[in-house]
Amino acid sequence: MTFILVFLCIAVLIILISWVKLNAFLSFLLVSIMAGFLFGLPLTAIIPSIEKGIGSMMGSLIIIITLGAMFGKIIAESGAVEQIASQLIKYFGTKYVHWALMITGFVMGISLFYGVGFVLVVPLIFSVTYQYKLPAVATGLPMLAALSVTHGFLPPHPAPTALVHALQGSITTTLLYGCILAVPALLLAGPFFCRYLRKIPSSPLESFIPKPIGAGKMPGKFNSIITALLPVLMLMAGAWLKWKFPEAAWTQFISNASLVMIFCILVATLSLGYFQGISMRKVGAFYGAAIKDIAVILLVIAGAGALNQVLADSGVSADIAASIHHWPIHPLVLGWLMAAIIRLAVGSATIAGLTAAGFMAPLTLHSDIDPNLMVLSIGAGSLFFSHVNDSGFWLFKEYFNLSMKDTFKSWSVMETIVSVTGLLGVFILHLIVK
Repeated sequence: MTFILVFLCIAVLIILISWVKLNAFLSFLLVSIMAGFLFGLPLTAIIPSIEKGIGSMMGSLIIIITLGAMFGKIIAESGAVEQIASQLIKYFGTKYVHWALMITGFVMGISLFYGVGFVLVVPLIFSVTYQYKLPAVATGLPMLAALSVTHGFLPPHPAPTALVHALQGSITTTLLYGCILAVPALLLAGPFFCRYLRKIPSSPLESFIPKPIGAGKMPGKFNSIITALLPVLMLMAGAWLKWKFPEAAWTQFISNASLVMIFCILVATLSLGYFQGISMRKVGAFYGAAIKDIAVILLVIAGAGALNQVLADSGVSADIAASIHHWPIHPLVLGWLMAAIIRLAVGSATIAGLTAAGFMAPLTLHSDIDPNLMVLSIGAGSLFFSHVNDSGFWLFKEYFNLSMKDTFKSWSVMETIVSVTGLLGVFILHLIVK
């Protein structure tokens, strides 16, 4: 009976978001209240449970996610992304320009929220394809694949960061494993797959071509690269210090992800803002725009936290964990499959990942499964086969001016390759680290 009620809650959530078109945050709140009733929480405990879930979920995430969005915005608006791309194109040449774009997408994707990153990199893709007369889809898709990989696998992106919190993993370990998984996923979904897309006709609108910032106004290449990679470098350095000095309190302090992001945003404000002649008022405007960009995703994460807490307080999560523990399916596959099914139904990778995490957390916490690998398995499943209910599908179709058929052949297949490759990579890592 428990499973029937759980699937009913998921079905109602899917219907509210995808059919009724109700705001995702409000949908989560309504389903959380319904779940509290269905699973026997006392009436006086339902709303406090929801409030507790929102608070506990957002308490450790809001600093990382908000500062991560601000950091990505200054990286893009200052011209650092254009500088990195121009240097890579210079070294790779026009024949391998898609490799240069893919690496640029990965570097900036580490710090840029996916929706913001998409809108910012597409004009860069069009600028390159127009300049060198290259096929837009085959040239640009590797860069967008890199954004997708970082969005699904790597903290400090909202979904992986929230999954780490829900499954009690480690941001630094997940980041390390995610970087390892990113390599085969990018190679297969990027340069290898895009070889077969060169004949797809695409006529991007000229209005999307950006006005270049100009070499004289861009920050230096060393400044651009080091600042863009600073969060990753610091998190990895922090992981090494904690391993080297496990008992030292100072290593726990300086390697904390929130502190790392605070330091990085201060550095970027100076190195890419103030020292480049950008007024602090303008930098502040960049940061304000970045916060607006992620406001909706913060509310979605908060709503998922509310539902997860209601399930935990009612004892349903523990019951599910005890039941599926004996299923003849590996937990990592189950996490991937649950996220993939919700992704197909709802469209949002973030909602799919967070909802799946709520059900997989008890099983992960009471088994020998590495929680960091479960984060990546669920993250991979949440990217599976983007289609017509996903905003990314329509962004790609409209920006590249493609037919529905060609959008499925390119975008949807690329996302599926990333998802399946991620699951296979997780299993290989599981065999190595277990």
